[in-house]
Amino acid sequence: MEFALSEEQLMMQDSVTRYLADRATLDTVRGLIAAGPVHDAGLWSGLAGLGICGLLVPQEYGGAGMTLLDAMLVQEVLGRHVVPVSFIPTSVLAPLALLAAGTAEQKQKWLPAIAEGRMQVAVGLSEACGARDGAGVTVAGAKLSGRALFVLGAADAAITLLCSSEGDVYAVEQGAAGLERTSLRSIDDTQCLGELNLHDVTAELLPAGEEDVIPRLLDAGRVMLAADILGAAQKMLELAVAYSLERKQFNRLIGSFQAVKHLCAEMAAELEPCRSLVWYAAHAYDAVPEESRLMACHAKAHLAEVGRFVARSSTEVHGGMGFTDLLGLHYWFKRIGCNRQLLGGPERVREEAARVQGWI
Repeated sequence: MEFALSEEQLMMQDSVTRYLADRATLDTVRGLIAAGPVHDAGLWSGLAGLGICGLLVPQEYGGAGMTLLDAMLVQEVLGRHVVPVSFIPTSVLAPLALLAAGTAEQKQKWLPAIAEGRMQVAVGLSEACGARDGAGVTVAGAKLSGRALFVLGAADAAITLLCSSEGDVYAVEQGAAGLERTSLRSIDDTQCLGELNLHDVTAELLPAGEEDVIPRLLDAGRVMLAADILGAAQKMLELAVAYSLERKQFNRLIGSFQAVKHLCAEMAAELEPCRSLVWYAAHAYDAVPEESRLMACHAKAHLAEVGRFVARSSTEVHGGMGFTDLLGLHYWFKRIGCNRQLLGGPERVREEAARVQGWI
């Protein structure tokens, strides 16, 4: 069996790469986040024009009706360019939640707007994989109360999908009475995270969901974060190699030093096998559902560790320059560090994998 990308998938990834090459340069990203975490509407509009926003939306609602593997390929490119857009919550998690749990009316109401790029959706899943003290959303009389942290895509979201402590998914409109939304600052300014405080907020239940809808959303989110780390780490590796072939010390290129050669080779050797791991995790989500949870956990945990190694080693290759804003390595470094903890750090995710296999 040949496991490789199709010609259409390669063309799609190439189209997104060429679009971002001119419109998401390092200087562009630096300017966009100068005032804090943002979601860039201009870049989002361009991605919508490429049909990226509706990848997972069925064709009957104006989307492309593609798979998580296709979305993962796009996210890898977005991570490579550290693009400040909310692709994971809006174009991946929201459509999957609506398709799994939404009514016909809810799908017709929101999916076409998502596919056209006209609506942003925030998603709060952090409490489903380890709530902090004082956090969590409860339901009383069809109203939500509580606190949701690390909500993905919090900026400019028209609705927010939240998981309750009972395992249901609710949609909360942006201007709902009793809802307090604040930006949650993390080390990574290219991602929009938020904190929601709810006080008897009227919400709309997504009632048709199966019992495993939230775990399925977690699986998809973890695969996408692993893909984002893959793209960011690949870029850092390429920057390290390029720098080693330019920087001279003792009248020699540092890339000729055995220690630097070994460091770059080790980064490449660690990172390259991760690509097939993330590919298969995304493929299993749709094609091999009995393996999807385990593979999502493996992909997220392993990429978190390899990504951190590549981020540190790439910075070391650059020496003192690696810590300066001039090169901008810190944008990829922080993106990898933030993704490492979102939706569960590697230790917690490995514990879940052990439970899936019956080891605990």
